[in-house]
Amino acid sequence: MTDPLAPRDVPLLTPDLPGTCGTVRLAEEDFRVEELPLYEPSGQGGHLYLLVEKVGRTTQEVACELAAALGARERDVGYAGLKDKRAVAVQSLSVPVPPRAGGFVERGAAAAGAGWRVLHAALHGNKLRPGHLRGNRFRIVVRGTVPDALARAERICAELRSHGAPNLFGAQRFGQRGDNAALGAAILRRDAAPRDRFLRRLALSALQAELFNRCLAARLRDGLFEVAIDGDVLRKRETGGLFVSEDPAADTARVRAGEIDPAGPLPGHSLFAARGAALERESAVVTEAGIDPRSFVVGGGEMEGARRAYRVRVEGLGVGGAGRDALVLEFSLPRGSYAACVLREVMKEATPAEEE
Repeated sequence: MTDPLAPRDVPLLTPDLPGTCGTVRLAEEDFRVEELPLYEPSGQGGHLYLLVEKVGRTTQEVACELAAALGARERDVGYAGLKDKRAVAVQSLSVPVPPRAGGFVERGAAAAGAGWRVLHAALHGNKLRPGHLRGNRFRIVVRGTVPDALARAERICAELRSHGAPNLFGAQRFGQRGDNAALGAAILRRDAAPRDRFLRRLALSALQAELFNRCLAARLRDGLFEVAIDGDVLRKRETGGLFVSEDPAADTARVRAGEIDPAGPLPGHSLFAARGAALERESAVVTEAGIDPRSFVVGGGEMEGARRAYRVRVEGLGVGGAGRDALVLEFSLPRGSYAACVLREVMKEATPAEEE
């Protein structure tokens, strides 16, 4: 019997436009991601912010070595998000400044290790926390493309600039075997109780992500990607504020103007609720997955629920040639969105997992 919570494919926004094919990450230098900070360090305070460039190393590995180099505890090193190992990644990490730490800024600025180096150091008042970033900027080379790849990519990118991209969760969220969401459902049924708090949080998050992806897939299949329906929860792009649609026709015009976006559920016990037809659609997805909404309380603070825009704006999207049978894509995405949402549309092929 097929697992009712196995990850489902999300339809493409541009299925009628042929893709470029190809492969990414043939070399680490082909995939560059640079963090866009939420704020700049002030130049004073009890934490040292270190802008780090890493190649072939995980964020956790660099954090461990950085802590050792500066005499800090690994758990005290802060960062806004995880960055890919098989890539050139630039991100900030923070380390608390110890008492009587003469020359600490200079020591931090000179820190380096295998596959990583510090580019800049500055003081700030608080530790970096997960989510303390605006987004990420990408430069990705796709190799082994079809002969007319550039023309194909330009047509697809024009659609993405105009309409945005489906804001799906990538395959990495669901684990190597694709069973993280099923574990999350088992936790809610009390059929599983992982002792590892990280694993529990990961599984419940994967369950929310899979349910969101299914709601997004249904919107795409039914032609509702840029349409507001009765009772939709809508998110204001500039402020992030949420409201419920009471005038779908007027709200659809605002969606298409880029002012607001329909926002799908990361289900939970304290979710900002949809109404009417939108609520019926969301409830049908949860029911089909075999989840009893009353069980969300079992997830506690890790399953309160949230809203995520179905559509993501792709900033600065550009495409160019990169030698024979290759092209380069450059774009920025807000935090929590995945480069795969752009690559899958352009390539029309499976893309490798990302950590961010």
